[in-house]
Amino acid sequence: MNTFENLVNSINTVMWNYNLIVVLLVVSGIIFTVKTRGVQFRLLAHMCQLLMEKTKVGKNEVSSFQAFCISTASRVGVGNLVGVVAAVSVGGPGAVFWMWVVALLNASTAFIESTIAILHREKDPKGGYRGGAPYFIQKGLNIKWLGVLFVIFAIICWGGVFQVISNSVTESFNTAFGFETNNTALVLVVLSAGVLFGNRNKIVKVLDKLVPFMAVLYLGIVTYIIIKNLGLMADTMSDIFKHAFGIKQFLGGSLGSVVMEGVKRGLFSNEAGSGSAPCAAAAAEVEHPAKQGLIQALGVLVDTVLICSATAFVILLSKGHIAEGSGGMTLLQEAFRYQVGEWGVIFTAVILFLFSFSTILGISFYAKPNLYFLCEKEWPQELFKVFTLIMLYWGGIRQNYLVWNLADLGLGLMTIVNMIGVFPLTSKAIESLKEYEARFFDK
Repeated sequence: MNTFENLVNSINTVMWNYNLIVVLLVVSGIIFTVKTRGVQFRLLAHMCQLLMEKTKVGKNEVSSFQAFCISTASRVGVGNLVGVVAAVSVGGPGAVFWMWVVALLNASTAFIESTIAILHREKDPKGGYRGGAPYFIQKGLNIKWLGVLFVIFAIICWGGVFQVISNSVTESFNTAFGFETNNTALVLVVLSAGVLFGNRNKIVKVLDKLVPFMAVLYLGIVTYIIIKNLGLMADTMSDIFKHAFGIKQFLGGSLGSVVMEGVKRGLFSNEAGSGSAPCAAAAAEVEHPAKQGLIQALGVLVDTVLICSATAFVILLSKGHIAEGSGGMTLLQEAFRYQVGEWGVIFTAVILFLFSFSTILGISFYAKPNLYFLCEKEWPQELFKVFTLIMLYWGGIRQNYLVWNLADLGLGLMTIVNMIGVFPLTSKAIESLKEYEARFFDK
């Protein structure tokens, strides 16, 4: 076991500690931003309009808005809370600025990979569509074994993510309500099972309602906190920009850690480039591939520029009023306690549960087309549901650092495989964008 652990840690060191994945995704974001002529900036207003469009879909089909909710469910999770706390704790206020930068750049990556996914998707025999990284790797590059590797890496990653999610939820409920971790884990398992083992569209219907509700709830409370502290916002924004480019940080040698911490957390949170979200994009019933690509690009901005920023502002506005030494969910709960009173601790536990539950359902939706890529039979689908519930319970009652490290390993490797597929097919997404703009704008 020690040999295996050492191997996992060594690979993770190369990918994450040496910033291989960070460099890959940042460079990709810059290249795609240039190639699309800054589509995420030029068409931002249009993206928002697309999200509001009403579209009728069949019984087993997924609307464009529902696909957005599914991918947002996976993006908006523990990383938007605990991940942002870690970024600010380690990198300071300046890390927030670099989170914004990486989100703005990688919105173009989300556009490219999602558009490619739609261009190479296939009809689902049960209705609707299925697609994603393994499908465009096979159909676009004719390399099926690489698509199989992506699915294997994804399952490894998702197993670890389920454990991290469950552990965060049980710990926060223990702090807020004094609940035993095993009881909270059991409740999470039962609720998840109720949706996962329902009809095949239940996940979509639940996320269609849950994602807008939890996002509006969280942003509403944070907006109240910002208005309450309006007099401090100018200084807070000033701190973010000063620390992002600070001479003091540069001379002290910490500017690099400020930048890298913000970049890493931004990438972890919005998932652009990892190959997950294209599974949702490919399922959408949409009239043009580029249209869903634009909506997925908007999802990256919603995740980081809105949700992650909200968490960061709560922490920064509470600076100096929280006991030193706090970290993770404890720090966030203490910040909310300072801002809105004792119920703030309960609110953070509840919002973490909602974010986490939506992520569980989002990943479960992603798993379906990936497992069908490996095998058309139904038993792998049912087996994955059981696997999900076991990981949730196991993670809820104990911390397992090897499994968590495997999640990092899976995420890094699936990102590399996804980008191997994306780069050669980029020109097709660019052609789709040009055709879309010519059809809808050049009239």
